[in-house]
Amino acid sequence: MKCLAAIFVALTIAAMAHAGTAVARTALPGTAMAGTACCAPTVYAVTASAVQQSSGADGKAGRVVVDGAGRRVTIPARVNRIVTLAPNLTETIYALGLADKLVGDTNECDTPAAAKLKPHVGSVIDPSLEAIVALRPDLVLATTSINQPETVEALARLGIPVYTSDAQSVLQMLDAVKSIADIAGAPEQGAKLAAQLRARLDAVHARLADQPVQHVLFVIWDDPLITIGQNTFIEDALRWAGAESVVLSDQKWPQLSMEEVLRLQPDYILYAAHDQESAETLDDLRARPVWRDLDAVEMGHVLDVSEEALRPSPGLVDVIEELARELHPDAFRDKTGI
Repeated sequence: MKCLAAIFVALTIAAMAHAGTAVARTALPGTAMAGTACCAPTVYAVTASAVQQSSGADGKAGRVVVDGAGRRVTIPARVNRIVTLAPNLTETIYALGLADKLVGDTNECDTPAAAKLKPHVGSVIDPSLEAIVALRPDLVLATTSINQPETVEALARLGIPVYTSDAQSVLQMLDAVKSIADIAGAPEQGAKLAAQLRARLDAVHARLADQPVQHVLFVIWDDPLITIGQNTFIEDALRWAGAESVVLSDQKWPQLSMEEVLRLQPDYILYAAHDQESAETLDDLRARPVWRDLDAVEMGHVLDVSEEALRPSPGLVDVIEELARELHPDAFRDKTGI
């Protein structure tokens, strides 16, 4: 089971039915997803005074910044101890070369491998406030995509600075990289990394300038079948790779029926639902009713997608490059590198 895919399923089930209705690009109707209320973070008997006594901040005056959620956050003058509450944030800290400042992350943080050795504060949806406080962070990094607002609010009430990112596109991810680097005291590293990533994206864009767009079904989960909406960083990443989803939806993670997918007949199926190799995934789908009737399955146009595709972090650019090559091989034939 892919951890982030499972989290997206939980968030989808928690969404209200009136959040939006999936609509196919062929104007066929989709299916809205009903659900229940999200769970609140676990509450522990932690007081603001306890946080002040254990805080790693040096007490010097900081600066006020506005985070991705529009919150005003006072950042300490020196940030030496960081806790990240999502895998993409952990990966970003490592990509910036700031691993020595990372004192804790979540159970789902597994990239790079060294992240798994850091102290964990629980799951991304329900982290332990007590565990976070015990790590004496100068700064906690959160994201609107999978962290709960109640978690951020609870930490803020305890006097712990929480900077929340809200990347809804690939370029916004690059901006988040620079912002995180800046508040962590490494603006030059952030600017350099963002520039390198942008250059790689521009190189892909140049390669695909004359290529037709591939229409794909991006599978977050297959039972129930959950895909991506228009206003997600994943859909934006697909555009950079020369593709677009066959589904139009205002929901971020809409649910579809297999009958609708059969009518849509995507050019490719991008499968993020488990960790099998592409050949195993294809054989599995060819054995399933309805799935085996899809042209993409019959033609072998099924690609397993790295879990990096589910993270608005530097690794997303790797995924874009890989998908561009898979979906548009002619654009890269007899040419070296991107």
